[in-house]
Amino acid sequence: MSNGTSGDSRLSKNDRREAAREKARVLREEQKKKDRRTKLLLQGGIILASLAIIGVVALVLINSIKPVGPGPLNMQSDGIQITQGFLATETPALKAGGDPIPHERDDASGVIDIQMYVDYLCPFCGIFETTNGDYIGSLIENGGANVEIHPIAILDRLSQGTKYSTRAVNAVACVANYSPNQVYDFHNLLFANQPAENSSGLSDDEMIGFTTQAGVDSADKISSCIKSQDFKPWVTNASARALNGPIPNSDVEKITGTPTILVNGQKYPGAVDDLAAFQAFVIQAAGNTFNDNSTPTPTPTPTPAG
Repeated sequence: MSNGTSGDSRLSKNDRREAAREKARVLREEQKKKDRRTKLLLQGGIILASLAIIGVVALVLINSIKPVGPGPLNMQSDGIQITQGFLATETPALKAGGDPIPHERDDASGVIDIQMYVDYLCPFCGIFETTNGDYIGSLIENGGANVEIHPIAILDRLSQGTKYSTRAVNAVACVANYSPNQVYDFHNLLFANQPAENSSGLSDDEMIGFTTQAGVDSADKISSCIKSQDFKPWVTNASARALNGPIPNSDVEKITGTPTILVNGQKYPGAVDDLAAFQAFVIQAAGNTFNDNSTPTPTPTPTPAG
């Protein structure tokens, strides 16, 4: 009686070995094909996931970074010039990617040229303003000096992440763009209410309140400009230009700290809290161009430090 053994039992030993090898080879090929398909699917999934991540990141960047645009009106030099009567010199806006166009100094006019590079969080800038602000204001009022304010942002790291320096310079730019003749008053209010270093600085609403106190025109546009930081790219670029130099109308290579005060192109080297020293420097720097008929004769007066 037959036990029903398969036909393979009738194959020779060598034939069975070859058949097993062939079967193993077929299985290996099938496994390799399967592995290749799995690898391709996995790679495709990784690529698709990576593209999705890149797309999300790009979308976030596009929505969060504003393209570089023009600077504010009346600050084509990266600063705003204040003349007799506290009136701003009107200029076109600095074009996007353009180079600043400095104001030309007329030494023969007898009008002193003062350039002030300041950061609104800088305590030494605040001390300089407290000590010398009235004197500088009298020079402007009588037509004895043109004062060019160059606000720059170098102390953002000291405002608890709010980037107050940048926001303050942007606020000045907003006022310059829409209400230039009120820039000097607004500038003074920022220093009169200067926050301390390592604080969060003034809020946008507080700065908007000071624009109202300065009597600006187009208050709604300025408010929107401050909140949206319309001139933030310009603030970054203007600050970089000041730090990299050179400084127009002077022998100063670059701004290395604030305040940097230039009188007829010469850098004031004295103490920020010494009114007498600054007054004497103005007379010395102005030289024969100093017009006693149009400017108050400086009288050195001791000023308490601090």
